[in-house]
Amino acid sequence: MPILSGQIVTAGQLTRLQPKTYDAAGTGNIVGSGVTDVDVPGATITITTETAGAVCVVETTFDYDFTGGTTTLGAGRLVVDGTGESRYALFQQGPGSSADRVTAGQTYRTVLGAAGSHTLKLVATVPTNMNLIGAYTSLVATVYEVV
Repeated sequence: MPILSGQIVTAGQLTRLQPKTYDAAGTGNIVGSGVTDVDVPGATITITTETAGAVCVVETTFDYDFTGGTTTLGAGRLVVDGTGESRYALFQQGPGSSADRVTAGQTYRTVLGAAGSHTLKLVATVPTNMNLIGAYTSLVATVYEVV
């Protein structure tokens, strides 16, 4: 809702105009054993919005470290209020190397439905011979509320 010419602006409207930034980093590793969509320890943010329809822009990084040869895909993604986003941060090792390492990133723009509490978290798929390093896996979310 726009602020109209001549309108008296409230403190609540001004507060919501200010973007809020949150961040979290992983606190533990995930040892690859063919796991799918496992929560990244510590990479969870809980936010509270004051209005419906807040926009949330999220940047993610997932740090994959290979311990042996594999051609299976490593993947990470954002989950918002229990629903996984459709885009993944992906990495697949090329043939012939067991020493590869990558920090793969992805960005998201999502609309948070109702006002209230929302949970953002990272999940990862980590195949055998690959680990996810929690200390280098993170998410940063910026919330823009409507007036």
